Amino acid sequence: MSGGMPHVAAIVNPRSGGGRTGRAWRVISETIERELGPVRAHFTGGPSTPHYLPAAELTRDALRAGAQLVIAVGGDGTIDEVVNGFFENGMAINPEAHLAVLNAGTGGDFRRTFDLPEDAAEGVTRITAGTTRRIDIGKLSFIAEDGQETTRYFNNIASFGLSGETVRAVNEATWQKSFGGNFTFTWATLMTAWRHKPRPVKIETDEGFETVANIGLTAVANGRYFGSGLKMAPDAEPDDGLFDVVIMRDLKFMDLLTGSGNLREGTHVNGPKVQVVRARTVTATPLGPEPVLIDVDGEGPGRLPARFEMMPGALTLRC
Repeated sequence: MSGGMPHVAAIVNPRSGGGRTGRAWRVISETIERELGPVRAHFTGGPSTPHYLPAAELTRDALRAGAQLVIAVGGDGTIDEVVNGFFENGMAINPEAHLAVLNAGTGGDFRRTFDLPEDAAEGVTRITAGTTRRIDIGKLSFIAEDGQETTRYFNNIASFGLSGETVRAVNEATWQKSFGGNFTFTWATLMTAWRHKPRPVKIETDEGFETVANIGLTAVANGRYFGSGLKMAPDAEPDDGLFDVVIMRDLKFMDLLTGSGNLREGTHVNGPKVQVVRARTVTATPLGPEPVLIDVDGEGPGRLPARFEMMPGALTLRC
């Protein structure tokens, strides 16, 4: 068991939201302390790599020191890293500890599934209410950028294909960022789609589903939203013990502009090129020579082949 006194810890990414989080932290922390009492803040130092997630390390340290409630303060990438810090070698460090999220980044996709407020002060009020929900967590094994097989956890959506390429374009964007997160994301999506050729991937699930498809984009979803408010998996439930696997075949540039369904509304799942299956385990194997890239909650840590495993009720979320 972890030593140390029970306490509240905040894992803060001061760079999220274009640095807004760092500037707002003093006010946010005063709000937390007024409602919840003393909070121990831990600030992430540098960017993550496929093998090192700074917020995850800080979370592990906090849980070992006795944190009973860990608040992730930042964007979806920060939340994802904090979730990773709840686990070590496939086991929860402290199964009794709770996770809370305070949206302070740009996208805020994970919170949308739970209708959590965008405003930080309202978010603190929700956390203080103490309502909890046990949620599922995904475990993902994949090939990292350096060719090593790597495992990480995800709370929202892991996907591959167009999204994996888009997230790299977003992270490499320069001048586009001055127009804001949504512009950058839209720009990166269209630029990537213009160049992207659907690639053959074999997808298999534990339910006996098997297909070989030219994949434009496949999302293995626990939550419903990604890409700054796109309702990728409209029927996903984060506590039903199953992934919603949304398979978009032969996705072309024009489909994004004129597609029969709307990703913002979630009606794309009714389109002729889209199939949704439910599963506890999914494997994805590329059949062509080009790499098929992965996107995990807005980070691009590697490529297929990959295995996605469901961990039912693995985390308690204050929501």
